[in-house]
Amino acid sequence: MKILLLGKNGQVGWELQRSLAPLGEVLALDRHSTPWCGDLSQPERLAQTVRDLRPDVVVNAAAHTAVDKAESEPELARCLNATAPAALAKAAAEVGAWLVHYSTDYVFNGQGDQPWQEGGATAPLSVYGQTKLEGEQAIAAACAKHLVFRTSWVYAARGGNFAKTMLRLAAERERLTVIDDQHGAPTGADLIADVTAHAIRCVLQQQDLAGVYHLVAAGETTWHGYASHVIATARQIKPDLALQVKEVAPVSTASFPTPAQRPLNSRLSTHKLQQSFGLVLPPWQQGVDRMLAEML
Repeated sequence: MKILLLGKNGQVGWELQRSLAPLGEVLALDRHSTPWCGDLSQPERLAQTVRDLRPDVVVNAAAHTAVDKAESEPELARCLNATAPAALAKAAAEVGAWLVHYSTDYVFNGQGDQPWQEGGATAPLSVYGQTKLEGEQAIAAACAKHLVFRTSWVYAARGGNFAKTMLRLAAERERLTVIDDQHGAPTGADLIADVTAHAIRCVLQQQDLAGVYHLVAAGETTWHGYASHVIATARQIKPDLALQVKEVAPVSTASFPTPAQRPLNSRLSTHKLQQSFGLVLPPWQQGVDRMLAEML
């Protein structure tokens, strides 16, 4: 099997290089790759790469993910998050390939306190959410053989992440203020990659599993709960860690104004995913603890 992976150096893309390797030949590209094009800002060249390579599966782990920046550059966000996925979907359909793509809870309005179902009414609050929704819709329209995984609060041990930021601030300050009215589940890039590889194996045998799925770790917390867990666990793992912090104070989203509005309810129901693919998703704490053990 030949797999074309886009966004190889992102958090999820890096883990996908590992998880997809046992499935077959993986050609992993980023936006600087040559001679093949892995640059989402060039949708036509991207589509031509798919037509030339004729992979069995295209996995698109690239996107415009700078949520606040998207508000001031909507044309670029739309190109990367909607136009390019549409071109990929059309080209994948032409060569008979599966297209795997990642989306976000930002397609919803973030209201209420119940986990969002895949069929829930979408109403994005931001340019990022709107362009990601447009990408989803374009894929569904152009390529029947697709898997779209909506996820949220993604982290990885590699590169920058929320936990590293909290530990750095905890080493510098006695008091931290962290948002406590946004709810979701921190989800590891490694978990996303492993579930993706499993799902690809399944859909190759059972095509009617195509569609949109929610993919997040089990359980829920707030950013305040996440930060508190990170600091407490770091102290357990490494008792001599030089942390100054004495208080982690909860504050509302309104305390940290941002150009893009954040959804308060990022909970996603994973019942469909678990039932369809025979999976049990681990609690969010498990992945965070593994990341901390690796980092520290």
